[in-house]
Amino acid sequence: MVKEWLSAVAIVLTLAAFLPYIRAILRGAVRPHVFSWVIWSITTFVVFLAQLEDRGGAGAWPTGVSAGITIFIALLAWRKRADITITATDWLFFAAAMSAVPFWTLTADPLWAVVVLTTVDVLGFGPTLRKAWHLPHSESLLFFGLFTVRSLIAIAALENYTLTTVLFPAVIAAACSVLMATVVYRRWSSEIASVRALDD
Repeated sequence: MVKEWLSAVAIVLTLAAFLPYIRAILRGAVRPHVFSWVIWSITTFVVFLAQLEDRGGAGAWPTGVSAGITIFIALLAWRKRADITITATDWLFFAAAMSAVPFWTLTADPLWAVVVLTTVDVLGFGPTLRKAWHLPHSESLLFFGLFTVRSLIAIAALENYTLTTVLFPAVIAAACSVLMATVVYRRWSSEIASVRALDD
């Protein structure tokens, strides 16, 4: 019963993170990188399937909810023509994400799919990290902060602790933390630069 409650809390945090982010996209305040979200859609959905197969139980539910919403944001980013700059590296990330299901099928072990997908998902942060470095106000600290906490609670809600079930949410929590630190640093450094420019 405790696991189900933790899972419910993680799902509520997922919604609390995503709903303002979606509203911000609709207002034009946040411009998500479409390819990052396409990659994250694929990886999150397949990891959800792998967690279910490895008996992640209630702890897998937040990943499934995230997968559905992530697919919606990818479609919304494309429709709104948010940030559709796609580089050759982005295509490489996409190809790697698409390779995970055949890799899982060939090895008959969901762990290897999760390792591949977690790697791809982290690489999928690349375009967003690049954008956040140049446009630090284009991303939401609240979103990534809530997602970090949600990932940690989702780990606590898992019913079976294995590398297959824990790896993805743990690495996502770490990646979100790095992205937040980058945004905070870049916002701070741009404010310092603005103050210095006014002083000169």
